[in-house]
Amino acid sequence: MLNAIPGYSGFRRGRVGQAYNEAAFRHFLAVDRWRAARARRSLFLVLVTVRQRPGPSAKLTDATAAALFGGLLACVREVDFVGWYREGYVAAAVLTQGSKAPGDARQLIAERIRPALRERLLPDEARNLRVRVVRLDGSVRKRLSDGV
Repeated sequence: MLNAIPGYSGFRRGRVGQAYNEAAFRHFLAVDRWRAARARRSLFLVLVTVRQRPGPSAKLTDATAAALFGGLLACVREVDFVGWYREGYVAAAVLTQGSKAPGDARQLIAERIRPALRERLLPDEARNLRVRVVRLDGSVRKRLSDGV
């Protein structure tokens, strides 16, 4: 059952960062989207999954989730945050960017994050790693509200 109370998921890396549960992650995502719109800044949502077999994704093991969050936490700044986009299935990070983020920022972010995640995963998991980076601005609001 999904925890509707915002909080931490239990995956932490010292004092530097921690992963939020889905309720907290979505709350902070909504707040940051509002702030970014007012400040005319961009946000990037990084969605990470590991396909364990063909078909619908299976729930991630604790070890795999810890590896993913460890990798994400190693790649983000203090102003960014990580947590569950979909509890147990999709790990995520929100990266705040300035108003002049380069056009290829999505690709650059994915290229920075993939190696940090792959080095922490088992070889089979690394091959099945999926990293999707979505730029959050006015053009994707409807898609996100429909469920990415």
